[in-house]
Amino acid sequence: MSISDPSTHPLDRPIWHALTTRQQALAEGGTDARRFPVAIAPFADMVDMSESSFAALGALLSGPEIAVLFTPDPVTAPPAFKVLLAETGEQMVGTPAACSLPGVDIVTLGAADVPAMTALIELTKPGPFSTRTHELGTFLGIRVDGELVAMTGERMKPGNYTEMTAVCVHPAHRGRGYAQVLLSAVSRQIVARGEIPFLHVFTNNISAIALYRRQGMEIRRRLHVTVLQKQG
Repeated sequence: MSISDPSTHPLDRPIWHALTTRQQALAEGGTDARRFPVAIAPFADMVDMSESSFAALGALLSGPEIAVLFTPDPVTAPPAFKVLLAETGEQMVGTPAACSLPGVDIVTLGAADVPAMTALIELTKPGPFSTRTHELGTFLGIRVDGELVAMTGERMKPGNYTEMTAVCVHPAHRGRGYAQVLLSAVSRQIVARGEIPFLHVFTNNISAIALYRRQGMEIRRRLHVTVLQKQG
């Protein structure tokens, strides 16, 4: 079945569908391969797994740049690429349960907060985050004594779905419900726009999957996460 087949669910190939629907204005590439700008995210995908599509993907990459793919099936890359990572992730859909914390203020993060956001990402490593990732949607955070200690935001927007991402809490501030309250706040903004929240989590991150399930989210399917780089 072709990826362009209308029966293909947008979440089966979330990156491709994001770059061909609501986020197509950001897309670099053309009919065979597309990616987000490097300063926004390393995500890319192809219309199919043909030799010509891989060639188109390779043409988008220069130097050490990587392409991160989320696909329903394992990726078999041609010799022109090296595989830096081949894992699986769970795709979860649903609106996390309403949650609030008395005395905790949630703030909207913007360009001025990027250094603090980047520092928190580097400490907690929830996944790819670049200098312009915050431009993909609303990012919310919690500060304690002026320090950003937790955040969550929006990323890919395939079809009528919006991905929640960068769910992270400073190690010294875990166990206080910050992740739950931020997921609740972000998801409610998504639902208020008539969209459906979803997220991705590596299959081996059992504790995070359990957290999202307790919040009311359900696993929709397993996806293959592949990181490619051009040889030489």
